[in-house]
Order: sequence, then structure tokens, then C-alpha cells
Amino acid sequence: MTSTETARAIAAADAHSAHNYHPLPVVVATAEGAWMTDVEGRRYLDLLAGYSALNFGHANRRLLDAAAAQLERVTLTSRAFHHDRFADFCTRLAELCGMELVLPMNTGAEAIETAVKTARKWGYQVKGVPDGRAKIIVADNNFHGRTTTIVSFSTDAEARAGFGPYTPGFEIVPYGDLAAMEAAVDADTVAVLLEPIQGEAGVLVPPPGYLAGVRELTRARKVLFIADEIQSGLGRTGRTFACEHEGVVPDMYVLGKALGGGVVPVSAVVSSREVLGVFAPGEHGSTFGGNPLACAVALEVIAMLRTGEFQARATELGEHLHAELAPLAGGGAVDAVRGRGLWAGVDINPSRGTGREVAERLMARGVLVKDTHGATIRIAPPLTISKEDLDWGLDQLRGVLGA
Repeated sequence: MTSTETARAIAAADAHSAHNYHPLPVVVATAEGAWMTDVEGRRYLDLLAGYSALNFGHANRRLLDAAAAQLERVTLTSRAFHHDRFADFCTRLAELCGMELVLPMNTGAEAIETAVKTARKWGYQVKGVPDGRAKIIVADNNFHGRTTTIVSFSTDAEARAGFGPYTPGFEIVPYGDLAAMEAAVDADTVAVLLEPIQGEAGVLVPPPGYLAGVRELTRARKVLFIADEIQSGLGRTGRTFACEHEGVVPDMYVLGKALGGGVVPVSAVVSSREVLGVFAPGEHGSTFGGNPLACAVALEVIAMLRTGEFQARATELGEHLHAELAPLAGGGAVDAVRGRGLWAGVDINPSRGTGREVAERLMARGVLVKDTHGATIRIAPPLTISKEDLDWGLDQLRGVLGA
């Protein structure tokens, strides 16, 4: 039962906003670190971290200071003019990725659209695919965003239904099936687009050797390997990029979420000069992409990642997280646990309710998670969470599952 103030705030939002989300009935007013406080003054442990956008926690002082300093200088020039933070941002991000060029955007979906356009143009200009025939291979259960083109290659009926006609030029193969991928690649294939770990699908980790096999296949067949590291990248899995767990370097990284530190939306496509060099002025752009405020915050994010501190923390706490979760699997309350680093998908046995019901019971105990695909909850706290807070949150989960 929601309180009067919470119910009033939710009712006001429902009255004047499109109902494209189904949030938990909590209204957050302030947040710091791994904790959020609602309009009633109740505190909640955040075990979602904005789907990894808040890898460095709420109100991270370094990021807030970077944003505040830039707010006093200039926030937007558009790309009609140069500004004094842009070159540093592109240089440092390219260095972090081991790449040459950066094309900045704002949201993850914009970055994926940019990657699709880049791959097609590269296919026509560099590979020599006949115009209009470029094909991109994707995996089932993918989640790359919600634009019309992106949902055209989704297998999620909820995300896709009712939004046709759909954009052609994509072929869907089973995730983790290298043989199916190899069979799908043909002369018109310009790219393979994959999440190294499928987040929205329930934190699905591919079988060992899969990413390395995709890398070998794409290199041999002159096809771009595009890694969507929007959720999995920038420290979440214990490495800067999830691809690193198999020693893989793709042709293109697609980044977002944590790149803006939970302060501003920042996304980017990062690749080689051969690939991103296909664009000429006027062929692609964004008014806010690479704006001074975004660059200032992202530069601080990059500086934080360069120390390796957050990757190491995700590794250490991630090992602890999975050691604590593993005994739950197969015990009647949890069917399976998956993940890597400080990121886990927990499949709830129907005897304990749906994922949504478990999330609501956790909320009543002061812990916030989010369900996906009916039976799964995702655990992805800020990388700055303390071990004590993480343990407390896991205790609440055990309490809910044992009830």
C-alpha cells in the first residue's frame, strides 16, 4: 500500500505521461552512493544502478564537480563550431578503446543507429557490397534500443509488435551459436552486431569461445564485428570491456550509459579511421552529440576508468556476489543464476512469484531491483557499493525468497 504523498506523485505522473514504463511504486527524491531516498524519507539500496548508467554511484563528487565547473563555462555550441573539450574527449576515449576515431552521440539507441549507418556505408564504400543489399547479423533475445530500425531486428514481441513496417537488412541467429552465425554470413554481410553479454535478456553470458569465434569469423570474411558494450562496458564485468574476457577486440565499440556517469546522456561509436572515416560532413550528426558538458563529464569518467580501480572492484565484489548467489540456484526458490563481474541475472522459481512480485517485496524491505522477461531479476549495483551494503541487500533477497 503506497502512502499518500507517494500515491499523489504517482497519480500526477500517470495523468500526464505516456504509460510506456511500469515503474515500481517508489518516488525517489534524493540519492547518494548506492542509496536512494524517496519522498517519504525512506531509504533504499539501489541494486540496479540505472541499468549500469550509474556505475560510479549517485552524486559522485568527481563527476558532479566536473559538471558544475563546465556549467559555468559553456554547455552547448552544437557541432557548427568547435569547443575546447571536444578534442580531449575524442582523444582520451579513443585511447581507452585502443581505437582511432570517435563519433559522439547522446543515447545508446542513437549510438546503435550510428553503428548501423556506419556499417552499411563501410560495406558499400570499402567492402564493395552492391547498393541497397547490405546485411547485418544480430542475435535473438537482443536488446539494442527501441527505435523503429532497432525493434525491426528484435525478437521481443512486446518491444516490436505494432511498430511496423519494419526496416529490412537484418538476419537474426541464435545467441551463442557460432555455426548458425557462420551459415548466415554471405557476400552481402557487412557486420555482426552483438552484446558481449545480453543484459535485458537476463544477463546471458555466451558460451566460452563464442566471442573469439565471432572475431575470427568476421575477420576472415571481411565483416565488421560491432560490440554493443552500452551496458556491459566501462567496468561492469570487471574489465573495461566485456569483450576483454575472451581477449577480443572488435572493429567497433558502441558505448553509452556509464560514459555519462549518470549525470548527462553520453554515447559514442569508437572505431578505426578506415571504418568511421566513411562519413563526410552533412551525412550524420546530432545537435547535442559531443556537447561541452557531456565531454567534461565523460572525460572524468575516462580518467576514473584509466586507474583500473573500478574494474578491480567489480571483479572482487563480483566474485563475492556470485559466491553468495550460487547456493540459491536449484534450491527451489531460484532456478538459475548467471552473470559476470558485479552483474547477475536471477531466475525466480514460479513458486516464489514473478520477478515483478519479488522486486516489489524487496522494495518493501528497502532494496530496489528490476525484473525482466517475467521471471528474472537483475542485480547490478554501483561499482562503488560497500561489501557490507551488498551483503545486506543479499540478505533481503534471501529473506524474500525464503518467505
